[in-house]
Formats: sequence, structure tokens, C-alpha cells
Amino acid sequence: MAEISILINGRNYGIACDDGQEKRVQELARYVDFRLREIARAGAASNESHLLVLTSIILADEIADMKAGGVPMARQQQAVGVKMSDEEEEAIVSAIDLLAARIDQIAGNLQKL
Repeated sequence: MAEISILINGRNYGIACDDGQEKRVQELARYVDFRLREIARAGAASNESHLLVLTSIILADEIADMKAGGVPMARQQQAVGVKMSDEEEEAIVSAIDLLAARIDQIAGNLQKL
């Protein structure tokens, strides 16, 4: 396992990834940071936690649209300069599905407060 540091919203996060996947994870982190900053500029979030949740929901929605055939994954990859194999795409979709479920759970907990 490789240990790398990614930068999201001005904060460094240490994460582990498979050996040889370091560059790929860095590319994905740059895309997440790019989308997060777009959302922040729009003023759609009231605090950092809200911004992270909102960004995750929007990214999950993008993936859902791609899975439904709204925008081909290859075209999205070209737009951000990222290329991935079918296996990588499936792994990302699965990870985002898990994150979306976790976000739904957190949002439900926040609504109870």
C-alpha cells in the first residue's frame, strides 16, 4: 500500500492507495477539489461540512447521470483530463455509491438535530 497526501479545499489528507495508483488518486482529488471550489464560489453551502456533503451529493448525482446514460463517462474523463479503465470506473462508481449512502445517513442524522 502506498501512502499519499491529497489536497481538498486547502487541507491535506493522508490516504492509502494501491501501489501504482498514486497518480490516479491525485487526479481524482484534483477533480473533487475543483468541483468543491465551484460549489463554494456559488455560495451554496453554509459551512465546510455542508460544503463537503453538498459536493459529495453533486458528484454522486454526476455518477448516477453517467450510469443512466446522461453523459458518457469517456466524455467526462476527457473534460477533466482523466483516463480510466472499465475496472477503475466500476470501482469509482461503487465507492461513490457507498459515499452517497453514507451521506444520506449523515443528512438524516443532521435533520434529527
